[in-house]
Amino acid sequence: MSISKSSVNLIPSTSLLNERQTIDRIFTHIDAGTTDLGDTVWREPVENYHSQQRFDAEIALLRRRPVPFCPSAALPDNGSYIARKAAGTPLVVVRGRDRVVRAFINACRHRGMQVASGSGCSRAFVCPYHAWTYDLEGKLKAIRGKEAFPDLNIEEHGLVQVSAQEKGGVVYVMQEGQIESQMLENNLDYFAPEQAMFQESETTNKANWKLITETLLEGYHIKSLHKTTFYPYGLDNVNLVETYGANARVTFPFRRIEKLRDIPSNDRRADGMLTTVNHVFPNASISVLSKHSNLTIMEPLSPNSTQMVTYLMTARLANENNISIEDAARDAVFVNESGQDEDLEAACSIQETVTAQGNSHLTFGYFEKAIVNFHQHLSRNLN
Repeated sequence: MSISKSSVNLIPSTSLLNERQTIDRIFTHIDAGTTDLGDTVWREPVENYHSQQRFDAEIALLRRRPVPFCPSAALPDNGSYIARKAAGTPLVVVRGRDRVVRAFINACRHRGMQVASGSGCSRAFVCPYHAWTYDLEGKLKAIRGKEAFPDLNIEEHGLVQVSAQEKGGVVYVMQEGQIESQMLENNLDYFAPEQAMFQESETTNKANWKLITETLLEGYHIKSLHKTTFYPYGLDNVNLVETYGANARVTFPFRRIEKLRDIPSNDRRADGMLTTVNHVFPNASISVLSKHSNLTIMEPLSPNSTQMVTYLMTARLANENNISIEDAARDAVFVNESGQDEDLEAACSIQETVTAQGNSHLTFGYFEKAIVNFHQHLSRNLN
């Protein structure tokens, strides 16, 4: 394959290709036998995939950055909430009566019991241990047997709040400090208001969170790893790779994009012709597929295990294209039961070798520009 270099850039930029430019560039690559490339080879020490010290530093980083927690559509109504761990911390995120999304440490101020579990919709949070009650804004409203706590100031014992902010259909949470607007300036409007969430799932895999993230960010492995699943529908190592700050967008064209050849450039539409994967630094990906989109958060559990939290959404133009929720669900099943499972198996296999003495580092070349961008920014933020 010939090379078409596109340099790795640490300077924040949200100047991404539009639809017409994307399609034109894909055809240029197909005709020339080229693909987008970076200009840096990155060597990541294998100890960074199993070191407890490195893991602890990464958890600390996830707590001091705004990180995607869920799509806005997962909290559609006043009182809608999701309770789960993020970077090891039990959190509950809720849409208040004023429609504002807030995040709290999921711990009663009495004895620390978690006041919410799973997801749902509620008018208040009642601790299941001793029935202390908190409103949707986190204020302590009632203490059962309050005469036993004569000196307790109820105003000072609300749920502990952490910073939360919505942007572009995503709820971001930062556990230490306050989210400021410039922290999200490179994050896009990933979901439109008309997109609805139709499924949430959690799976645990025996692989470091970075290994799973890496599988999503290059097409160099399409033919070899996905020979009978994705490859019959897609192209091998023909990708557009755009970096915008610490984030990246990787475009994977389908073979059926050839149907657009005879259509004038300005009339071409990319819907159903390609998949895009946005890496939202550090530990989330947002994929736009043929009939659905998804947000996946790689939650580190230990140096060698990761919980993948995935929210499935209808497609951006589902109504206009007559795509039903059933269509979107079938599309998601195909992706999950074919190529995605193969990616996860690869990550778990690599995890078994990073503690061996065979390799001192993993190597990422020009084909893996988005992964290089990820590691460059991760290293810089940790340092």
